Amino acid sequence: MRGHVSKGRDFTRQALADWGWDGSETSEDVLLLVSELLTNAALHAGGCVELVLAAGEVLRIEVFDGTTTLPRRHPSPQRGIPGGHGLYIVERLSDRWGTRTHENGKAVWAEIEASRLASGRSTGR
Repeated sequence: MRGHVSKGRDFTRQALADWGWDGSETSEDVLLLVSELLTNAALHAGGCVELVLAAGEVLRIEVFDGTTTLPRRHPSPQRGIPGGHGLYIVERLSDRWGTRTHENGKAVWAEIEASRLASGRSTGR
């Protein structure tokens, strides 16, 4: 699992750099979103089949897996105890998120407005 998450983060980091969206606090949020979505797919859906990033008015992150079981938030994750926080993190960092099923499974997606990525760029990196 760790290898897939690391590869997904590296792929995302390179895409953000290619699009000129690296070096901001929001780009770090994107990397955390990718990590959470990939980790959730590994832990609860048999792993990620495909990671798709699409840039436009929004940055859309989609993680495809092979099960139609929809994710659900842990009813009461405990502070300081691992587990159960992933979808809360996704909800907090993204502007929108959701799921869509397809013939071979589902995609869990999150979107961040491009304006958040373009503004607030750090010059120190």
